[in-house]
Amino acid sequence: MPKSSQHPTLSSVPPEPPPHPPVVMIEGVELHLAHPDRFTLHWVGQEELVKQLTAAWLVVDEDDQPLNPRVVGAPGVGKTTLAYATATRLGMETYLFQATMDTRPEDLLITPVIAENQRIKYVASPLVTAMIRGGVCVLDEGNRMGEKCWASLAPLLDARRYVESVIAGVKIKAHPAFRFCTTMNEDASTFDIPEYIQSRLQPQIFVDFPGEGEERRILKDNLPFADEALLGYMVEFLQRAHQTGEPYSVRDGINVVRYAVKLMKQDGLTVVEAWRMALGMILGRKGVEEAGGASL
Repeated sequence: MPKSSQHPTLSSVPPEPPPHPPVVMIEGVELHLAHPDRFTLHWVGQEELVKQLTAAWLVVDEDDQPLNPRVVGAPGVGKTTLAYATATRLGMETYLFQATMDTRPEDLLITPVIAENQRIKYVASPLVTAMIRGGVCVLDEGNRMGEKCWASLAPLLDARRYVESVIAGVKIKAHPAFRFCTTMNEDASTFDIPEYIQSRLQPQIFVDFPGEGEERRILKDNLPFADEALLGYMVEFLQRAHQTGEPYSVRDGINVVRYAVKLMKQDGLTVVEAWRMALGMILGRKGVEEAGGASL
C-alpha cells in the first residue's frame, strides 16, 4: 500500500491524544517518552501558508518521503502557531522543542537522569518521542542552536530517517508518519546553518506580517473581550510600523492590548489613556513616539 495512505485527513477539530505509553523498549533500552503538547492555538488568515506546509509533509507514493520545511520570518509573526495549528488540523500529536544556544545533542535525543535507587533512566526528548509515536516535531527557533546539534539530526533529515544516541547506545528509526519542521527567526542573535543542513531543511516557507484585515482578525481572535476602538488603534499602529520597517509584531500588539484592557479595568482609564500607557510600558518610549501619528 502506498505510504500516502498514512497521511492524515484534514479535520477542523484536533482529536484527543490516544493512550500514551510512558515507556518503550528499543534495542533492549527502556526509554521514557515525553507527552504531546496541547495548546489552544488558532491560525488566522494566510491559508496559503497552511497549504504550503501541508504539501511539504505529504507523501504521494511508496517511493516518496516527506520534506522537512523551515518556517522563517521576523519574531512574533506566528511561525510556531502556523506549524502547530497545521499539525493539529491534520489530527497528529504535536511535540515542541525549544532550541537555545545551550542546547546539546543529548538534549535533542536522549538524556540520562538519576532515578530512584540510583538507577539511570533514559528520557526521550519531544523530538525522539515524535519519531517513535509518529507525531510532528516542531523545532522552535532552530537557528539558535549550534552545528553539533544539527549534525546529530543529519541522518533524520534525509532518506535514512534515523538518529543515533551515543549515550543510550541505540539507533532509533522514525515512524513512517513522523513529520518535522523548524522555525527560524530573522534576527542577529542566531547561528548560520551549515549548507549540508540547509539542503535538508526544504522548502523554506516565509511568514510575513499580516495585512490589515488579517491583523484585526488575529487580535480579535486572541482578545475577544477587548474594546473595538482599542483594537482599531493597535491595528493602525502595527500597519504603519510594518510599512516603515519597525520590528513590532502582532504578538507585541496582543500584549499591548491585553495590558491596556487590564489598565482600563483596574484604574478606570479611557481607551486612549490605557493604550498609550500600555504602549510605553511594553514597547518603550519609541513605541509611544511611533504612535504619535495614530488617528486618536
